[in-house]
Parts: sequence; structure tokens; C-alpha cells
Amino acid sequence: MLRALLFPLSVVAIAHAELCKPDAQNAFKVRISIKTALGDNAYAWDANEEYLFKAMVAFAMRRYSSRSTTQISNVLLCNVTDRVSFWFVVTDSSKNVTTVPGSEVEAAIRMNRNRINNAFLLSDKTLQFLKITSTLSPPVEPSTPAWLIVFGVVLCLVVAGIVFLIVSGIQKHKKKNKESTERENLEEKVEVTLENGMPCEALDLKAGHINGVFAADDERFTSL
Repeated sequence: MLRALLFPLSVVAIAHAELCKPDAQNAFKVRISIKTALGDNAYAWDANEEYLFKAMVAFAMRRYSSRSTTQISNVLLCNVTDRVSFWFVVTDSSKNVTTVPGSEVEAAIRMNRNRINNAFLLSDKTLQFLKITSTLSPPVEPSTPAWLIVFGVVLCLVVAGIVFLIVSGIQKHKKKNKESTERENLEEKVEVTLENGMPCEALDLKAGHINGVFAADDERFTSL
């Protein structure tokens, strides 16, 4: 009885070994760089991480409409290295001795790539499916249209230019008024000239100026 049970199991194991091997049909190679991604917080790749990877692949296949019956046991890993890299295939749940076409596996992985990356705290660069192209995230559209941003920048520059011209004009006008006022104040001051090195008041040419010496002489000589 035991021999009868072991024989089918050994056949399945051999079949699985033939299905999952490097460069096998519908097989994909995975390369993981945990140390590069997480540095000192890197975790060890062990049997638990392998189980999680199988679960995530099975999850991706189940979300893919035509493979909703995929189980964790349908995901086979082989040639696991310490660095970490390995190959995997997904077997057909109805037959279990044939693999799911690679195009379906690729479509399922691409559709759920972000979920798989997040499960391992990795990215497309540190969790690489070598035959599956990276799925680029859709570009983030800004809440404000680009033309409105450009218009706002141009408007700010124009306003800044106008303010600069107004301020500079006011400053020039104030400077001009100040110079004019200083000139007028200088002209209104009592003019002082230097004559023989001694300061004296400027003569009033129209009204004339009486010399005190001659005024005294005139007082001494009175008319007859």
C-alpha cells in the first residue's frame, strides 16, 4: 500500500523537476536584492519568504480571470541561490503536470506587480522578473494645469517688473526733489564773500552801502 502511494508521488516529483528548471518552457527567473534595497534592515531569504512568494504569485494568478483556481502548491521554485535568485513556474491546477502558458503568467505578474513588490518591501529594480518587463506607474497629473502654472509665473514676473519700475521712479523723483531743495536752500543763504581774507556781507548794489568812516566826516563838516 505504501509503495503504491510512493510511486505516484515520485512520478509527480520527477514531473515537477522537469517542469521547473533553468530555461524551461514557461519558466521565469527572479533576482532579488534585499541588501541593496533595505541596507541594515535587510531580512534573510528563507523558506517563509519562499512561501510568501508562492502565495503572491498564486494570488496574482487567481486575480487573473482565467486562473481563479490556482493554489500555492501550483507555484514551483527551483535552483534557489543564496544571492538570491531562482526560477519558478506555475502548473495547471486541472492537470498539475503541465505549466500555465508564460504569457498568462506574465500578464498576471504585470497586473499585480505593485502588490508583489510591496509584500517584500522591494521595487522593480530590486525584485526583478528577468523576462517580464517592468510596469511603469502612470504619470501623476498635477492638480493645477501646466498652462495655469506658466501663466502665474509670467504674471508674477510682470507684476514684479512693474513694481520695480514704480519704486525706482519714486526713488529717482525723491532724489531729484532733494537735490533741488538743497540747491534752493544754498541760494537762499546769506551770501558771504571773502575780501582780503576777511568775510563781509555782500553789497547791495541797488541800495548802496554807507561807509561809517565817511559818515562821521560828513557830520563834522556842516554846511554854512
